[in-house]
Amino acid sequence: AAGTLAYDTVNYVINPSLVIEALPTGAKLGINRTTSTSLTLALFAPYKKYVYVIGDFNNWTVSTDYFMKRASDGATWWIEIPNLQANERYAFQYLVDGEIIIADPYSELVLDPNNDQYIAAETYPNPHPYPQGKTSGIASLIEMTKTPYTWEVSDFIAPEENKLIVYEMLVRDFVAKHNYKTLLDTLDYLVNLGINAIELMPINEFEGNESWGYNPSYHMALDKYYGTPASLKAFVDACHKRGIAVIVDVVYNHAFSQNPLCQLYWDATTFKPTGQNPFVNTDAKHDFNVGYDLNHESAALRAYLKQIMEYWLTEFKLDGFRFDLSKGFTQKNTLGNVGAWGAYDIDRVNNLKRIYNEVKSVNPNAYVILEHFADNSEEKDLANYGCMFWGNMNHEATEASMGYTSNFTNAYHQSRGWNNPKLLAYAESHDEERMLYKNLQYGNSSGSYSVKDINTALDRSELTWVVFSAIPGPKLMWQFQELGYDYAIDFNGRVGNKPIKWDYNTAGNRKDIYRVMSEMNQLKLTYKAFEGNDVKLDLGGTGKRVHLSDASQNFVVMGNFDVTTADLIGDFQHTGMWYEYFSGDSINVTDIKMSINCAPGAYKVYTDKSIRTSQRIGSISQVSRQMLIYPNPSQNELRVVLEKAQATNYSLVDAHGKSLKADV
Repeated sequence: AAGTLAYDTVNYVINPSLVIEALPTGAKLGINRTTSTSLTLALFAPYKKYVYVIGDFNNWTVSTDYFMKRASDGATWWIEIPNLQANERYAFQYLVDGEIIIADPYSELVLDPNNDQYIAAETYPNPHPYPQGKTSGIASLIEMTKTPYTWEVSDFIAPEENKLIVYEMLVRDFVAKHNYKTLLDTLDYLVNLGINAIELMPINEFEGNESWGYNPSYHMALDKYYGTPASLKAFVDACHKRGIAVIVDVVYNHAFSQNPLCQLYWDATTFKPTGQNPFVNTDAKHDFNVGYDLNHESAALRAYLKQIMEYWLTEFKLDGFRFDLSKGFTQKNTLGNVGAWGAYDIDRVNNLKRIYNEVKSVNPNAYVILEHFADNSEEKDLANYGCMFWGNMNHEATEASMGYTSNFTNAYHQSRGWNNPKLLAYAESHDEERMLYKNLQYGNSSGSYSVKDINTALDRSELTWVVFSAIPGPKLMWQFQELGYDYAIDFNGRVGNKPIKWDYNTAGNRKDIYRVMSEMNQLKLTYKAFEGNDVKLDLGGTGKRVHLSDASQNFVVMGNFDVTTADLIGDFQHTGMWYEYFSGDSINVTDIKMSINCAPGAYKVYTDKSIRTSQRIGSISQVSRQMLIYPNPSQNELRVVLEKAQATNYSLVDAHGKSLKADV
């Protein structure tokens, strides 16, 4: 309109002359706290023209005082920032070539303007405010003086690999408050289950809040949705006090678009990294890739991963890593040919051996566990070198549990030709269908016996773990497997939130699975025979047996996975008295080929020395030492000697629960 004056203000900053100067001695890429009031920041960004730092310390304005120097390699940008306040927190970003705004790739914590507001104050108290209206995107967060954590356990020695019993956990779906602080309340439950390691699904910063975590945006930053750095340290410390190792799932096959390694070299038109990117491939080199495929032949990426792994191992005293999709750690282009991708790849083998060495150089006892699923010749090479492997037995285990023919042989490392027990075999994991769900949906039946019956389905979960866990070597279970979790993996979408069913812990028929798994885990950790130095396996068909021998004590574990009664040949190691662990029964073996009559779904653990379960399972509890029952076995007559007034009546039932005599 006439007489209206419109105006605007535009600020111009003229870049100063670029200073070429070596990175200060001892400085690493990322954030370096040089004193309590000064920082040195270093960014590896080849092919870039100039870089500024913007942040709380300069009110998010572009200033020549924060123009970064470049090292003589032509790729490393750095700056020293003095006169900061001790004990203060600062957020900052890099402005690259006047257009690209990123947080530091080596951030320990970040601010997310879209998701942080939904994190509960109880989980992450006193969050640093995001600079609304001054910038956009994710920003790095730095604490000038980190409060040191006082470790109660500073000399933890992780369990031997062969004795690992690992509990895989997604914090989001395990406790309602989804934080480390609440996890502390579950540790006694897990100790009593007999596990000695917890494997956390990814806890580094991932896109969004509620996720499985395989969409990483910052590989080194702790995702605040699960808690503070101090609360994670307290959780690790509490685990170590109880003899539990803490393993973290890491995702180094790929990064998602928020990741600064992607954003530094990004083609907005194709929504892909550019060909200049020294970290990330423009297109994936293999099938089943998600996000953007990392270039494991790049020296820049190798340095990035080495520094990040060292940080997690030292800062949080983690006991190792599970490397997601490690088969992707190659530049061999097999896209469209899954078979070729899985074939022996010497470059991939060398990459993984280098990573193994880098982890072990920081912590010689750390676990290096690969989710690999490549050709056995490659896995054997890496296993003999020292790497451990996820061993997916879900199909065979659930087939058995449902009442169909299956074979557990591949759960044993020697069946694969490996020299060492490096196979972390599992019947359930985050990525596989739940056994109970399959039992209830697809279980077999014969006459009145049906696996689809809830109690039978639960009993068969006990059966499966008894036999499966007895196979020598480390084992892994998925959260709530021990309570018969029966929601499908695709409930609410595959990676969607699942019901947290702690109420199952009070249901007797479900708690029995927990008790049986606990007993088997304790046997595995206590008795030398379970180390597998002398083992005989018969794991095909529906009648499965594991024979474990040691000079101190022998075990025969057997299970009838059929839906009809079966006679299983004992193949006992010797004649004489044998004792069934769960029932307390004893038998006099006069022929090592003696047959044991097993009801459908029955399992038995025989040992040649009498030992007792530590807890009541189902309706079976420890028989008082003041009660004598003989002879055992019996044909026509059974004598019971019971201390007077201990019982007013009792009944005799067979193995199927059928009453033979009541009110005797």
